[in-house]
Amino acid sequence: MLTRRAFAALATASAALPAPALAKAPAKPASPFRRTPLVIAHRGASGERPEHTLMAYRLAIAEGCDVIEPDLVPTKDGHLVVRHEPEIGGTTDVASRPEFAARKTRKTIDGEALEGWFTCDFTLAELKTLRARERLPQLRPGNVRYDGLEPIPTLQEVLDLAKAESRRTGRTIGAYPEMKHPTYFASVGLPLEGRLHAALKANGLDSASAPVFVQCFEVGALKTFRRLSRAPLIQLVAGEDGPADEPTLTYRDMTTPAGLKQIAAYADGIGPDWHMILPTTPDGALAPATALVADAHAAGLKVHPWTVRAENNFLPPALRRGEAPAAHGDVDALYHTLFATGIDGLFSDFPGLAAAARERFVS
Repeated sequence: MLTRRAFAALATASAALPAPALAKAPAKPASPFRRTPLVIAHRGASGERPEHTLMAYRLAIAEGCDVIEPDLVPTKDGHLVVRHEPEIGGTTDVASRPEFAARKTRKTIDGEALEGWFTCDFTLAELKTLRARERLPQLRPGNVRYDGLEPIPTLQEVLDLAKAESRRTGRTIGAYPEMKHPTYFASVGLPLEGRLHAALKANGLDSASAPVFVQCFEVGALKTFRRLSRAPLIQLVAGEDGPADEPTLTYRDMTTPAGLKQIAAYADGIGPDWHMILPTTPDGALAPATALVADAHAAGLKVHPWTVRAENNFLPPALRRGEAPAAHGDVDALYHTLFATGIDGLFSDFPGLAAAARERFVS
């Protein structure tokens, strides 16, 4: 993949050639989305409905999001279902189901020891008997009234919803699937890359111009996916950690100018923790923006930071309102400051608030 700098060099070198020798560089695909920066619904409108449910995605679309995000984990029989993590004790009613009591187990995933119930120990038919519930009831007590109403959706159901809502609303609704723990799942015989590629291909999303982004924290899975598909890829990065499949590499290394150029060889953008763009000062205010957005753009990469949440619990101290962790703070200030850095989109648990802030920012 040529970077913008490489394209510029190519254009300069070509200018001196006679007209018949000029080679026309391929145009970048036009964005299928009407508005930018993109509003990406993080697990749906997960601040207002239990995350990764069809009701959360429907609400996000009604509130004006451009893209909905399904996190992907496999079932025992190889289907891709939508949960933030393979352990589902905190997001379903599985712990109250006596028929599945014996499925509780311990696993070590990416070096972390976990206890609970895992999607890869259930068939799709078994998972479909479970019902979703709110993951953060202390911070989002209003969401608890929706507990038990919906099953775990499959990737196909989310893609079908995006297509149906695109037709109904007359605007493109994209999908932003994340491959969760691909190295671990490959180690237990359930690799994600081929399954996801097959799903995108079957749904007409296997192209550079498709309304889709494929994201992952691991490097190898994205490189493997790039060999399968031209769908846009996003390398997720977060703080001081590093990819589970690259133990000698840190995300800080990857987000230097040199590291970003390496990412641009296999991906189309980065998804950083928003704190990597807007640090917090010692007194709890937003500090001036880092160079990350400019450096990423210089490498030809889009920038989609995650995840903006409205509750005090997730905001810098200077943006909090009152003492209650669940109360909403001045999230508008965070949206506007992020938009002002030149980002190409952002993830939010409250896509309606993000879309409204975007309207005010671009007006």
